[in-house]
Amino acid sequence: MNNAQTNIFEMIYSTYKIKKPIRLIEFFAGYGSQALALKYLGVPFEHWKICEWAVKSIQAYKDIHFTNDNTDYSQEQYATDLDLLKNTLYQLGISSNYNEPMTEKQIDRLSEKQLRTIYNNIVATNNLVNIQQVKGEDLEIVDTDKYDYILTYSFPCQDLSLAGKGKGMSDTSTRSGMLWEVERILTECHELGSLPQILLMENVPQVHGADNVEDFNKWQLRLEELGYKNYWKDLIATDYGIPQTRNRTFMVSILGDYNYTFPKPIPLKLKLKDMLEDEVDEKYYLSDKMLEYITSKDDKYKVNENKLVINRNIACSKTTREGNTRADTTDYVCDELPENYNIKNGCKQVYDLNYYNHEQSNRVYSPDYSSPTLRTKCDEAGTIKIINATKQGYLEATDGDGIDLLQPNSETRRGRVQKEAIQTIDTMGGNGKGVVVNDLKIRKLTPKECFRLMGVKDEDFKKCAKNQSDSSLYHLAGDSICTSCLMALFSQLLDINWEDKLWNIKNSIKMENT
Repeated sequence: MNNAQTNIFEMIYSTYKIKKPIRLIEFFAGYGSQALALKYLGVPFEHWKICEWAVKSIQAYKDIHFTNDNTDYSQEQYATDLDLLKNTLYQLGISSNYNEPMTEKQIDRLSEKQLRTIYNNIVATNNLVNIQQVKGEDLEIVDTDKYDYILTYSFPCQDLSLAGKGKGMSDTSTRSGMLWEVERILTECHELGSLPQILLMENVPQVHGADNVEDFNKWQLRLEELGYKNYWKDLIATDYGIPQTRNRTFMVSILGDYNYTFPKPIPLKLKLKDMLEDEVDEKYYLSDKMLEYITSKDDKYKVNENKLVINRNIACSKTTREGNTRADTTDYVCDELPENYNIKNGCKQVYDLNYYNHEQSNRVYSPDYSSPTLRTKCDEAGTIKIINATKQGYLEATDGDGIDLLQPNSETRRGRVQKEAIQTIDTMGGNGKGVVVNDLKIRKLTPKECFRLMGVKDEDFKKCAKNQSDSSLYHLAGDSICTSCLMALFSQLLDINWEDKLWNIKNSIKMENT
């Protein structure tokens, strides 16, 4: 059902309230934003099970939530037999790239320390690893008269989002099709006679868009057949305390005839400036060469019947994505295009032809990985004018404003300026999102700032960061869920004032900066 019907059911059904100890099950767990939300609310709960196959996410989850578990479980099971340990990890279906399981050859190349660390992290976090191999009985849902089981599932959005390939979620072979693995597991739980009392889904709004609404309705119908009442709504992080225009669809499903009311939006008290670090490494700033370029006039000319602007002389800016890529571009095409390349759109991305495979169609390639970033002009009023697809040709940005550095393939969105907030953080993180700081310089967001903009306290970011690269941290943040939205959602089931808990996040930032 959709949120417009909610008021009707308020009059019919009683509101479900959690009064029993919570056992949390997190499918597609990431670093455990759902667990963090309950922790920030001060609610006792048990990490019952997680399901996460990406080794970097498994490491992050362990570092944040099981900091003090240093047990070497691998020695207990595989003291000397590394081949057996390798086979176990292969059978579990761990992934190194978030897209597919590692092959036996890939696992064989891991060091003994890596093998043991991955295994120990899996055991410590009660991880079922690959959802395609999980059975209903593995969830061990017992004593539902004594415990409230919450199962969260934020299945991959790559095939749903605007940035993805649009494959949808009908086919189980797609990553977004992993939703139907959740259906299979819940069906098996139903056959065993025990289901989680509460389900919480999160995904991009395209989950109920025109291309996917049939499958979304099919999913809701199946949950109703299993005995759940469904309530869904799109929530934007700026309405729940965080200055990020992250719009996501949430669906709460409650077993039995119960009502659920979504939390009301609150005034945004935090600004983007409140989330920024006081001191930032120079590597996050645009270079002097780039600053010289973006503040000066550039000569441009048009080709293809005046439909495409080409800049011949450009400066390059490095990103923190381990040197493999550079920021996307809007109006630039590199000097040396393949002769047979068909130029169609003004928005292109610049990649290395040898580094990426040929599936990167509709791309412009550059042999030196180079691409430009935003072009700006400073005026006497202390603002920076960002060249933009608007009537006046620019948008004004000043101290504390967010800017899209990673240009999407849309003329209407390129170089957008977000006043005192930031656009949705994706897995590119600081590579795609910039901020204007008090000296009117432009820099990327740092990983810590990305985590803050996902509602994560500095103390938990510090735990997460100790075993991750910047690139990995950006991916973890962009792939996660804003904890403030989750806190608000859970509070409706717990009768807790979540707003008071949210401002503690701001206090933790202030303490860290001090």
